[in-house]
Amino acid sequence: MESTNQGRRFEVLFDHAEPSLIADGAYAPYGNFGFPPPPTDRPWIYSNFVQSLDGITTLLGKHASGGEISQSPEDRWLMDLLRAHADGLLMGMNTLLEEQRIRGPQSRGIVFQVADPTLRALRDRLGKCRERNIFVTRAVDLDLSRHKVFDGDVVDAAILTSPSGAERLRAQGSHHPHVAILAAGEGESFDLPRAIGKLREELGVKYLLCEGGPTLYGSLARADLVDEKFMTVSPIEVGQMVPAEQERSASEQATPVLLRPTVFGGPGYTRENLTHWTWLSCRKAGDHQFSRYRRKGRG
Repeated sequence: MESTNQGRRFEVLFDHAEPSLIADGAYAPYGNFGFPPPPTDRPWIYSNFVQSLDGITTLLGKHASGGEISQSPEDRWLMDLLRAHADGLLMGMNTLLEEQRIRGPQSRGIVFQVADPTLRALRDRLGKCRERNIFVTRAVDLDLSRHKVFDGDVVDAAILTSPSGAERLRAQGSHHPHVAILAAGEGESFDLPRAIGKLREELGVKYLLCEGGPTLYGSLARADLVDEKFMTVSPIEVGQMVPAEQERSASEQATPVLLRPTVFGGPGYTRENLTHWTWLSCRKAGDHQFSRYRRKGRG
């Protein structure tokens, strides 16, 4: 099997991460890639984002895809490498809806999975089970039949929601046997840390990859649940305020001043409780930078 990353390889500037779990030629473009053992009560959570030099993750509008920021085949390949090591991909429901919007009104969305055949084979050799997409949502008006990711023919799916959200989903019947519904909290209130713990307890998820969006990432970070982050910095500068000449999507029309998001959504920290990180590794491909950070702690 040939990898789809046939262009440049990554130049390793430094790497202090654990050794790869197995010796395998699939790692050749990147080099060493390993993880520490996960916690006993929850998954080891790592995130993956791409941002511009000025910290922006999406242009918004009709060019809202992260690929418009990355503009890098190496970044796309690295996403597959990270997915190959994950027992589940975690994202907010808005991430799925936005991908679906970009593809047009007739689309039933996409399935988030490893595309590179060499890395799919690596996943098998690592002993990983069927790929799983996991969504965090209130499930207020979520119709599972509108999204092909819940069909079960390509990946398994799971939904993390409140007890009330779980009731709404279960009322849709038993037409989606590949969708696990995990409830945590009380009533409409959702308990994110408890839900993450249930992923380990009930689904056996040891390594969890968060792919966004910014609001979900911010919630995980404020709960001290992000252990590592992989960050691609693209050599472009785009500005935070959407310019007047950019065409907006229908949902953006009512916002007078539209700001493009950064990685971290929602309330942040004060100077006293900032999160500190260790710069674990750094690579480059062309003018793109690929860094890996591990959380030290607060304060």
